[in-house]
Amino acid sequence: MNGPDGARVTELFRALGPGLRLYARQWVDTATVDDVVQEVFVGLLSSGKLPAEPQTWLYRCVRNAAISASRTMRRRGTREEMVAADEWFVPRPEDRIDARAAREAMECLPAAQREIVALRIWGQLTLAEIRDVTGLPTSTIHDQFRAALATIRERLERSCPKNRH
Repeated sequence: MNGPDGARVTELFRALGPGLRLYARQWVDTATVDDVVQEVFVGLLSSGKLPAEPQTWLYRCVRNAAISASRTMRRRGTREEMVAADEWFVPRPEDRIDARAAREAMECLPAAQREIVALRIWGQLTLAEIRDVTGLPTSTIHDQFRAALATIRERLERSCPKNRH
């Protein structure tokens, strides 16, 4: 089955694209707007036919896609917050460090260092494996890992009350 004429879809995109993008901004951030509109136009191309009222159809589809993307981003954000808050460090009675303080120390690291620590400690990857994942030189990974551990150690020592006898 042949889809709608590519020239007609291009014409619709040029004419309606900017308005559709502005409309989608009600629900999603700027970075997601283009994805939502593109998804709708790809759906139009693969649908097999041009709707009788393409403008109305496109706006309805963009609305639905943007609302869906917004819900997905909200759910993902909630899950990521829960994971970050609860699973980096699960407090146990026998622990010698405060899980909350350790989590806060991790959150203060630059993103690259946090990634390396997570891959090394939780992923149990070697430096060479981390190199393969991140594309960074092994020496950089080593330096960043050492710097991250030093920062974490410093923050944890600052947050721990000194034991005075």
